[in-house]
This record gives sequence, structure tokens and C-alpha cells, in this order.
Amino acid sequence: MLADFNDAGNKAIIYEQREYLLELLLSLDGIIQSPEYHPESDALYHTLQVFELAYQNSADPELWLAALFHDVGKSVDSKNHAQIGAEMVAGLFPERVVWLIEHHLDLMISPGKTRQRLANTQRLTDLTQLRNWDLAGRSPTAIVRLPDEALDITLSVLSHSI
Repeated sequence: MLADFNDAGNKAIIYEQREYLLELLLSLDGIIQSPEYHPESDALYHTLQVFELAYQNSADPELWLAALFHDVGKSVDSKNHAQIGAEMVAGLFPERVVWLIEHHLDLMISPGKTRQRLANTQRLTDLTQLRNWDLAGRSPTAIVRLPDEALDITLSVLSHSI
């Protein structure tokens, strides 16, 4: 069962899992990506850039969470990282966030089909935002927060959003 952030007990579970979540992020450190698509190279550095863009351009902590964890599956398998990443956080994050992680490549793989399937939905709006931040988070010189700081910002806001 997926965690519901409207339930105080589930928020406590998220905080209990903070170390696990931080470890997921830190497992991206040193994972080198193709310079053709990722001139920033390191998967953790990219992820922190995507988080920073989401944080600066949205007031929605669930989108921050999706941005921060969208690539965690790359620590296991780059090709299937979206599905793996979603599985890694299923049961901890709201369904919306898990869905965004699982589908964050849909607009790259099948843009027309995805837009048609999700036309006029919040999911398409969210997915488009995440995709734009994912594409923009590729600077070799970006200034980013530390992983624990990004995680704590997100968890803190989520815990106060009831």
C-alpha cells in the first residue's frame, strides 16, 4: 500500500526511512552517464540539478520529490531505471510521485502517444514539468545543494503540508 502524506503515521514512516532514502541518492554518486546526453556526467550531480530546478520553479513538494528521485534506479540498471526507481520508493511516496518516477521518460520515448493518452490531465502537466527540468539539469558547472539538504527540505515541507 502506498503511503498517504495526509496521514501523520505515514509521515513518521517516511522520516524513519530517511537513511534509506539518503542512501538511494548517494548510490548515484560516481555513476557516469553518457557525455553526449549528460555533459554534467555524474548521476547524483544531475539529480541534484533537477531537484534545484524543481525547487526554484515550483511550490509543489511532491514534484520536488519526483525530481530528486527520478533517476535512483540508475544505481541498479540504467536501461530500466524508471521502473526500478519507482519500485524502490513504492510504499514510501505518494502514488503521484511513484507514477512520475516510473513514467518520467514517456515524453522522450513516445511523446505523441503520451500526450494523447494523458491529454488535459494533471499527470501530463506534471510529467511535462519533470521532463523539462530533467532536460535542463545538465550543466557541468551548476551549483547544487548537498543530497541530505535537498532531502530534508522536501521531507520537512511535506511533513508540514497537512
